[in-house]
Amino acid sequence: MSYSQATFKPFVHRDIYTVSRLNFEVRDLLTAELPIIWIEGEISNSRRSGPGHLYFTLKDEDCQVSCAMFRNRNLTLAFTPEDGLRVLAYTKVDLYPTRGTFQLIVEHMEQSGEGALHRAFDALKARLSKEGLFNQSHKRDVPALPKKIGLVTSPTGAAVRDILSVLARRFPAIPVVIYPVAVQGKRAAEKIASMFERIAERADCDVLVLARGGGSLEDLWAFNEEVLARAMFRCSIPIVTGIGHEIDFTIADFVADQRAATPSAAAELITPDTQDWKQRFAELTERLQHALISQIDHRRERLGWAMKRLIHPRRRLQDMEQRTDDVRLRLTRSVKNRMAEYARDVSILDARLSRHTPEAIVKSHQGECQSLNRRLALAIVKCVSEKRAHLLSLRRAFEAVGPQQTLERGYAIITREANGDIVRDTNTVKPGEHVRARLKSGSLTAQVKIISA
Repeated sequence: MSYSQATFKPFVHRDIYTVSRLNFEVRDLLTAELPIIWIEGEISNSRRSGPGHLYFTLKDEDCQVSCAMFRNRNLTLAFTPEDGLRVLAYTKVDLYPTRGTFQLIVEHMEQSGEGALHRAFDALKARLSKEGLFNQSHKRDVPALPKKIGLVTSPTGAAVRDILSVLARRFPAIPVVIYPVAVQGKRAAEKIASMFERIAERADCDVLVLARGGGSLEDLWAFNEEVLARAMFRCSIPIVTGIGHEIDFTIADFVADQRAATPSAAAELITPDTQDWKQRFAELTERLQHALISQIDHRRERLGWAMKRLIHPRRRLQDMEQRTDDVRLRLTRSVKNRMAEYARDVSILDARLSRHTPEAIVKSHQGECQSLNRRLALAIVKCVSEKRAHLLSLRRAFEAVGPQQTLERGYAIITREANGDIVRDTNTVKPGEHVRARLKSGSLTAQVKIISA
């Protein structure tokens, strides 16, 4: 027996792994034990596949790891991943089973410097929103035609030139006041906030425009400072922001009463277009002229009709007198006819009344009363006779069965003298007891001496 056979003989039931099984189970262990993590590093060996998937390596001073970011995720990137760029990635730990290589699946990625700024931006935005600085109820209406516009921006930047150009083109009659401030650099936010406080004290503008040209997140960071947000919230004048480009959003945009995508868009937002107003005035003038002409024609037509219907007062009085005479005649005939109708009605009612005089009714009722009296007297006599005869019959029947008739035949009624009870049985009395005997005529008292059955 060889050494190898002796060594492995006890292991009869062997759990033999395939390479695929090993790689898949290792991947399951990795994904189960390690959560989704944030990782920071420098991009190297970056390449994009035909379908659009992005493959690169993240490295630091000592180590590196392979990464994959699929097309549906990397399409949302706000920057182009390049070698040497330091990034912050939100990743899932994974193992590519086909090659057995350890890798990270990137779900989200941002530049490392901007990542910290984004987190600070999100934290401040959430806190100010919770305090109500972004609530729509605090937003003020921007005037449709402001009397004076205030520009809070750098006097040397491209934004002020763009705004002035748009204002001069759209509505040059509105005066503009430029409040120069630094829109980038240290303490820029404090300077802008201080300017808003001075503007609110002067209160010489109807609307304010806070503007700046495009730039990176660091360049626009002054507009994400809390001190500026609170100064804008306290300002009593409506504020319109035009900061950066259309995709740029700052804390100042959320606090402002209205946001425009760019400085030029802000200028267009706060001013009406002169050409539109001129066209509107022309249309209103034309409509007014048509309305006046139509009204004059209508009044002229009504005047013509009135002149045709106009009658001389003497003729009108004669017509009214004639109408009065006609009405008088018609009224007289109507009264006569009505009186005749009333007379006929009275005659008919008198005839009906004579047929229904109270005297005839009284006589008729008197005859009925006399007849009823006679019938009542006869009924009473008959009823009394019948009752008397019935009473006599009842008396004879009572006398026939009464005790007096029994006493007439020589019988007596014996009662106990003590309590007056009738003695019906000899067992109810005792010798020596006194009893009373009622006879036909009178009664007598006796003493019981002998009781026989």
